[in-house]
Amino acid sequence: MYNRPLFMTASSVSVTRGTCHVLFAYDVGWSIDLGAAEKRISAFKERSSIKHKPRAPQYLQFQPPPLRVLQEAPPLSVGGRETEGAVELLLYDFGALSVSYRVPFEGELSTLHDLSEELYENPRLLADSRRRAEELVSLVGPAIERVVIADPVEDYVVYHLENAYPGDEPSFLHTLAQILRSERGPLSDQEVGEATSHRISFGPGDAAFVDWNAAILFGREMEDVMAVLAFANAELLESRMLDQKLDLALDQAYAALSRKPWRRFRLPGGFQADSARIAQFQVDSAVFFERVNNTLKLIGDQYLARVYRLTSRRFHFESWDAAILRKLQTLDSIYGKMSDQATARRMEVLEWIIIVLIAVSIVIPFLVGASDH
Repeated sequence: MYNRPLFMTASSVSVTRGTCHVLFAYDVGWSIDLGAAEKRISAFKERSSIKHKPRAPQYLQFQPPPLRVLQEAPPLSVGGRETEGAVELLLYDFGALSVSYRVPFEGELSTLHDLSEELYENPRLLADSRRRAEELVSLVGPAIERVVIADPVEDYVVYHLENAYPGDEPSFLHTLAQILRSERGPLSDQEVGEATSHRISFGPGDAAFVDWNAAILFGREMEDVMAVLAFANAELLESRMLDQKLDLALDQAYAALSRKPWRRFRLPGGFQADSARIAQFQVDSAVFFERVNNTLKLIGDQYLARVYRLTSRRFHFESWDAAILRKLQTLDSIYGKMSDQATARRMEVLEWIIIVLIAVSIVIPFLVGASDH
């Protein structure tokens, strides 16, 4: 039973049990054979599953479930607090790796300002997470197809307050917005409304506020929501990576399509090689796009499905998907034009061959007659 103050302010909310989850997502390859990776890991590991809300059908599943690895680690100092002595790493089959740190905290809600500012793009945690990612990739390397750890990283922070009540008072929401945006100064009502607009609750004593850089969870047994947020953070990274790769592929395709005729003539077959390379990238991108979007099945658990849809709107997945599909269509159009030009050039070459053969057949009798005389 929650005892809610008549007038709730940030200073009136005391957190006796809270945990801050700091997530870093990396792209480590094209795909990961999780079964082979599991065999190569000697540390403690288990396949993760989502713990569903009571009375909700257990139809929300990862296909396949990511591989979870727990590593012992010395505590790291962050904003006057320390991380726990364990780091969780999640390997997804679509080539993503998520590294998660836990920072326990307690005290007044307003004291999270310092922690939120310290965690924003924290260089120490970033360096440690990349080192752990490199070590794990080195261990399971043969299980990863086209292994490479990309430079971009997607970080996300989740504050889990187990015994605090989610209020609606303006001062309370203002404090939440400051924590979500890592801002100590006062925010406008419009900014507060934007930061706290994506809210969802399952019961009267829990709530999830999801923003683009952080989320705040109220209530117990929020592991299922955490799993959805961690996956969404990895999905966001892969969407960014695929979008960048498509930009590069489009630049290369434009360059190949606009290449001067005399350069194509000097490199016979180069046009066909460009077309084949673009076609292969088209197939790879489409397969990868479908694999990421089909990993998490949202067909039964209505609450978690709503959490994912809410997170998708906040992360602008619809815009990312639309941009990716549009670039795939543009790439397909360029490939079609290159194929048409390659076909036209082959027909032109065949016509010249036929002309040369006819000319030779006409000239040869005269040459033979001249040699007889």
